[in-house]
Amino acid sequence: MRKIIVNKNDEGRRLDRFLKIYFEKAPLSFIYKNLRKKNIVLNGKKAKPEDIISDGDEIKLFLAEDTINKFKKDIKKSKNSKKPDILYEDEDIILVKKPVNMLTHNDSHGYKDNALDRMVDYLISKGDYNPRLEKSFRPASVNRLDRNTSGILIGAKNLKSLQDLNEAIKNREIKKLYVTIVSGFVKADFDVDINLKKTGNNVMKKASDNEGKRSLTEFKVLKSNEDYSLLSVNLITGRTHQIRASLKEKNLSIIGDRKYGDNRVNKIFRDKGLDSQFLHNYALVFESDRFDKLKGKKFIYLPGKKMTDIAEDIFKINLGELLNEESNF
Repeated sequence: MRKIIVNKNDEGRRLDRFLKIYFEKAPLSFIYKNLRKKNIVLNGKKAKPEDIISDGDEIKLFLAEDTINKFKKDIKKSKNSKKPDILYEDEDIILVKKPVNMLTHNDSHGYKDNALDRMVDYLISKGDYNPRLEKSFRPASVNRLDRNTSGILIGAKNLKSLQDLNEAIKNREIKKLYVTIVSGFVKADFDVDINLKKTGNNVMKKASDNEGKRSLTEFKVLKSNEDYSLLSVNLITGRTHQIRASLKEKNLSIIGDRKYGDNRVNKIFRDKGLDSQFLHNYALVFESDRFDKLKGKKFIYLPGKKMTDIAEDIFKINLGELLNEESNF
């Protein structure tokens, strides 16, 4: 028999969802069967999958140790000791600067350096997170940036902040502003409100009203000339490749974008040293009452030198000053 004491980072979960994380390798049928047979009990009583667990609750597993270990969640260990570049941190939330060519989190093709593992390693090193004491929770990022997009990742250090951040994003209470350069002259601000769905080769395209997911993006022209336009982007929803696919629907493409862009234009900028698309999440604005310390706060992370030099050369501007002014989008 093994005994599990629920802690505050698991409080409020449904029992079956907690058990599915704890028994990461087990099918749901295994969990439901053992709840039904009372091999898993909550506070000494038969439990239902939908029961909500609380801090201090006792879960007993009347299962063989071999069975528990066979299905139990592995403690994830990073393979490097590199630390994140931190923009802001308090006891609940951490904002991390993600550079170009770094994954937000690891993929299924073998371990690669990624921003989330760096963040978790950092929290372990300073004692804010102990994976051996946690039954199911692991610090997480609530937003995702493509590998070739730089910007600010929002990290949750505990379950309560994770839930609050997810609700804030769902209710559009955190403003996310991006800067991009597109090929061509854009005369006026515009919005793109379409449904997007994934097609082959992980390409997102416009879908009919009853397909895909709604994607809403606001674009503001900062500077334009006859060849290129500098845009500030307010990401209202958060779909895969949303900005890039929305621009494509307007016959616009981001310079350097190999999936949705113009190969001829991309070559021009590769020769200038741009090895990714020019798309950077430069500001977050917290507009939610959920976060006492962050209400009304704005965080700025300017693009790297390579992007800055290209923008300033094309438009003859000070990009940092311009983006600081426009973060009140």
